Amino acid sequence: MTSGSDDRIRLVVLFGGQSAEHDVSCTTAAHVLDAADPQRYHIDAIGITRDGRFVRAEQAVALLQQRDAAIAAGHDPTDREISALAPVGPRTELMASVSELAAEGRVVVLPLLHGPLGEDGTVQGLCELANVAYVGAGVLGSATAMDKVMAKTVLAANDIPQAAWLAFQERQITDDVVAVAKQAAAELGLPCFVKPANMGSSIGVGKATTEEELVAAINTALTYDEWVVIEEAVVAREIEISVLGNDDLDLSVPGEIIPGADFYDYDDKYVDGNAQLVIPADLPAAVVDRINELAVESFRALRVEGMARADFLYEQDGRGPLVNELNTIPGFTPISMYPKLWEASGLSYGALIDRLVDLAIERHERRLSKRVTTRGSRL
Repeated sequence: MTSGSDDRIRLVVLFGGQSAEHDVSCTTAAHVLDAADPQRYHIDAIGITRDGRFVRAEQAVALLQQRDAAIAAGHDPTDREISALAPVGPRTELMASVSELAAEGRVVVLPLLHGPLGEDGTVQGLCELANVAYVGAGVLGSATAMDKVMAKTVLAANDIPQAAWLAFQERQITDDVVAVAKQAAAELGLPCFVKPANMGSSIGVGKATTEEELVAAINTALTYDEWVVIEEAVVAREIEISVLGNDDLDLSVPGEIIPGADFYDYDDKYVDGNAQLVIPADLPAAVVDRINELAVESFRALRVEGMARADFLYEQDGRGPLVNELNTIPGFTPISMYPKLWEASGLSYGALIDRLVDLAIERHERRLSKRVTTRGSRL
């Protein structure tokens, strides 16, 4: 990476990563790199392989181009092809380079790393140590929103309505998974949903209609995380809204997802594409107001900043809107719900990137003003 000679912002795009959402991240990055304004940014793309190695900027861009061409030809590049790229060095060397650039001008890191080791506060902490601005929630907000058990605990403490849920740690489950399944079925009823606590894109999520299926779904979720969340099945409409801002928040129009499968799973989101996205959602004004209110309350309670997609289950003839989760690094392709909701609200894809970068710089400067390296005098 080399510093530019003008006043453009150095935008460092991080993509790929070690989570099961690696492919989704690569797709997102390809679109962001294509849409980012070259008149405003010097762009450095840093890819992270599945085994955690960082690849050079030029090779990362080439990988994305090759990947798009390969997918168009019906072939998705293998891990072997990705791992053939030369590393830029350890994380410490990478962030030292970014930190040096920051001393020369404005640098903003844009982490497009969905799931663990990217969306969970780890990369955010690395950016904090390197003293560089970055897009999205901070360490605490990222970690709390990513972990479904902690997020649900915080939302419950703030009296924010949710579907009924239970959480189990792996050691509790391995002692007697059948007993756990029986407890969940008794308390939540069947069918119910099982999710790994730290994962997104519906990876590892299963719907169980019998205790036997519940045991199998729990074991599947445990392959992704050591905590498992089991939720009641709710007959509801799936509503999403996009949130943007730090102190002052802007809200998009709401959208509705009509799954093409039994539920909105990974294939429905990224493979088959059979889900219908209805924007704006056909909702009464009072319901929209309530969703907006809950989105802001959840955003604040979880200490999120920058952006989030707030997901709701709307029980039309029951409890009304229930908060499902907040995604701090939501899907960001042009056909993903987060940017599509903003497009429908009058903010284009490119303008959304600009707004997120501005928010990152604003928050970084605010936080710098609170860093005190010397002790004040004691009274």
